[in-house]
Amino acid sequence: MREEPVARAISTPRLDLLPLRVEHAEEMAGVLADPALHAFIGGEPDTLAGLRSRYRRMTAGSPDPAVSWLNWVIRLREPSCLTGTVQATVGPSAVGPSDRGLVAEIAWVVGTPWQGRGIATEAARGLVTRLGEQSVHTVVAHIHPDHRASAAVATAAGLAPTDAWHDGEIRWQGSTGRRPAV
Repeated sequence: MREEPVARAISTPRLDLLPLRVEHAEEMAGVLADPALHAFIGGEPDTLAGLRSRYRRMTAGSPDPAVSWLNWVIRLREPSCLTGTVQATVGPSAVGPSDRGLVAEIAWVVGTPWQGRGIATEAARGLVTRLGEQSVHTVVAHIHPDHRASAAVATAAGLAPTDAWHDGEIRWQGSTGRRPAV
């Protein structure tokens, strides 16, 4: 029997990935306020009320019992501030019956003032490592073809581009190194 993935705190050399709580919305509204963060994904920054509402939905969990929504805020230990988020949507493989491991679709965002410091890379690596400890075998990310910074993060986290496209983005894929559960 496999363990259901859960969002527990993750520590890396400089970061703490903390399970998302609605209370994080106030600080995160400032972190995510720059419209430039939406250059590749579209939309615009949430208001504080909108972010609280979204965090309530996210922390309530997926309506599909076969899918887990795992969400963290990224806290930079020094100077002890939130800098972004990482997330994983974990579910059964749709690849085929011989692949029994779970698949995680991951994403990350780091606020503009903290970009270029390796925070997204460190957080994504920590996330992929933790997912491998929780029965996840395959990790997927969808990245805009012009988003070089996200491509670099995905590469550093062990993902590689595939020939598959989804909503104008390239599917990147990698393995956690864990063998699928039997």
